Amino acid sequence: MPSPTSTVQARTGKVQFAPLEPGRGPTTICNFLLSAQPLQLQAWMEREVHYHGQPISVNVAINNSTSKIIKKIKISVDQITDVFLYSLDKYTKTVFIQEFTETIDANSSFFKSFAVTPLLAANCKRGLALDSKLKHGDNNLASSTILRPGMNKELLGILVSYKVRVNLMLSSGGILGNLTASDVGVELPLILMHSKRSHGE
Repeated sequence: MPSPTSTVQARTGKVQFAPLEPGRGPTTICNFLLSAQPLQLQAWMEREVHYHGQPISVNVAINNSTSKIIKKIKISVDQITDVFLYSLDKYTKTVFIQEFTETIDANSSFFKSFAVTPLLAANCKRGLALDSKLKHGDNNLASSTILRPGMNKELLGILVSYKVRVNLMLSSGGILGNLTASDVGVELPLILMHSKRSHGE
């Protein structure tokens, strides 16, 4: 008789640490033509690399030249995992999301720095990529994969990256209020890693 099918679980590990001299943080700026006048949204981070468990400062500047009112700013962080082990699979999981009630009137400007901290403890999702010390069980979200020149990403097996999304919820106000709400946003790449200092190296 043929033997019953068995299921084997495998764990793949890799270790990368933050570069000793990280560069400047990413920035993005977009103009949205929602009316005769544009809405300009700019988002940036001062640092290129951020460490697990530490707040990430996301700077948001808005120049609202439209007749619309901004009611909320939503900031989220997505983990993107590309798996090359057996087939090409991609998993995207939101590991942080928060709405900030900020009213930006028509024909006005706005600037604020928001602190966001994606943590494994706040996520109970299946399919997250994790860093794990198997003996101690003190897991955290997986670190970003750093691809250096000449590296074959398929040989690494699993690639982990993150992105920060900044979305604005707008309404035209007046009698209809939020019934005419719309959503615009921008994205920033995020590098989330361990420092060598935190591992005692």
